[in-house]
Amino acid sequence: CERVFAPWKDMEKLLIQNNIELFSLESQTPLSKFDFVGFTLQYEMSYTNILNMLCLANIPIFAKDRTKEHPFIIAGGPCAYNPEPLSPFIDFFYIGEGEALYDEIFELYKQYKNKSRDEFLLALLQFDGIYVPKFYDVEYNEDNTIKQRISLNQEAKEIINKVIVKDMDDVYYPKKQVVPWIQSVFDRVTLEMFRGCLRGCRFCQAGMIYRPVREKSADRLLEYAKTLLENTGYEEISLASLSTSDYGDLENFTNHLIEMCNSQMVNISLPSLRVDKFSIELTKKLQEVRKSSLTFAPEAGTQRLRNVINKNITEPEILDGCKMAFEGGFNRVKLYFMLGLPTENIEDVYGIANLSQNIVRTFFEIEKSHRPSGGLQLVVSTSCFVPKAFTPFQWEAQNSVEEFISKHMTLKNAIKTKQIKYNHHDAFTSIIEAVIARGDRRVANLIYEAHKLGATFDGWGEHFNYETWQQAAEKSGIDFAFYANRKRSYEEVLPWDFINIGVTKDFLISESNKATKEATTPQCKEKCSACGVNQFNKGVCHAS
Repeated sequence: CERVFAPWKDMEKLLIQNNIELFSLESQTPLSKFDFVGFTLQYEMSYTNILNMLCLANIPIFAKDRTKEHPFIIAGGPCAYNPEPLSPFIDFFYIGEGEALYDEIFELYKQYKNKSRDEFLLALLQFDGIYVPKFYDVEYNEDNTIKQRISLNQEAKEIINKVIVKDMDDVYYPKKQVVPWIQSVFDRVTLEMFRGCLRGCRFCQAGMIYRPVREKSADRLLEYAKTLLENTGYEEISLASLSTSDYGDLENFTNHLIEMCNSQMVNISLPSLRVDKFSIELTKKLQEVRKSSLTFAPEAGTQRLRNVINKNITEPEILDGCKMAFEGGFNRVKLYFMLGLPTENIEDVYGIANLSQNIVRTFFEIEKSHRPSGGLQLVVSTSCFVPKAFTPFQWEAQNSVEEFISKHMTLKNAIKTKQIKYNHHDAFTSIIEAVIARGDRRVANLIYEAHKLGATFDGWGEHFNYETWQQAAEKSGIDFAFYANRKRSYEEVLPWDFINIGVTKDFLISESNKATKEATTPQCKEKCSACGVNQFNKGVCHAS
């Protein structure tokens, strides 16, 4: 297995000028010479990069044009849970967690290597989690909604079940990670503590598709941490999970990890934390090595809207958590919010400014001798709400560009405190992201036309061009508003309805209705909400 990355613009130009095919990083082998080329779909705005990489590798963009001489193109990852916008370009999608099935797929390929592509693709249908787009077709209603999906082969399953790993202590984890020769963005050891999330935030796709929660034991994590630090020489270790502070053995694990890291002068970084689970003892211990900023994600500025999105935290809890952080020596705090959430009104937008300014006030209410030196640095960042598949908000309409821009300006003008720096995500990018995120097969034409017009690295602001996508929409006949700004009914057939993630549509509808009533749902350890995911694990999740 080797790696390949989308080349930056200067490298792409050199490849084309010198008639060199895109090649792997380790052995410089042209991609076209491999048996498989796999893409991890992390972000919809990277899809044009996939088409561009296939072109640079001299591999036909459309799956139907590939022959026995070409590699199979695979795609997986979180965005693969709505595979349809990329379906004409991908030979097969892997729905679920890679460790569960890849060995079996590659063993099967050894038996079919000298047979036709279709024979191998048909053989793959024996596995759960494998979706081969060419074996299906889609019919549409006159109003452009989906009428039905049609299986074109009797072996093609109507429902694709995701595949998951059940025992996280037994799952493969790379202990000898590649260390770059140059500084990279993630210049640290990353330690995955668990998969899944207990919380059930209604906008969050990861919190639904990665269920159920499965933890690694503290002993196994400490073993990994020791080995990875020895093998890489990194000076920082990041504890990565969707909600790190929900780890069941957090205090015991972090105490031992801090002891290990302090002796080696290694910093421990924690991703976004729940403010209500933060302890001053932990912050003080982390300060012994090196200060780093803390990141909290209240997501909404008012209690009403936090109830709508099922963010079960109150403003007093947020302020108390920040106070503990300040008293623990932290003076750099990042806050993440989301604009355009369902039912949001102008009071909710102002609520972000009010909450942020109350946090500043909390800092200055602490006795000066107990405050961290250097003053307060508070960064408030807002993203634009993008409805995603398999969430209770998958039926909701997205705000228009004009609405997002208006809210950005309102919030910017409402923040009067000099200690607060405000950043916001680009509204135009978020519209395209929403079109693709809930797109059907026809959106593939939009992506293809954008690619032909030169779109690449659309997730990078300096390269994204909204006019290019507008031109692509005209050429492909795609209406942005139909996909992004239209509220769906519960009865509408959605492009991803044929995938079973365990969490049932009935549960998502129930959560959608509770959001309308501003009612919350307790986290999984407090009470099982019968989301349905226990069908996969027979007791591994917290359902009784």
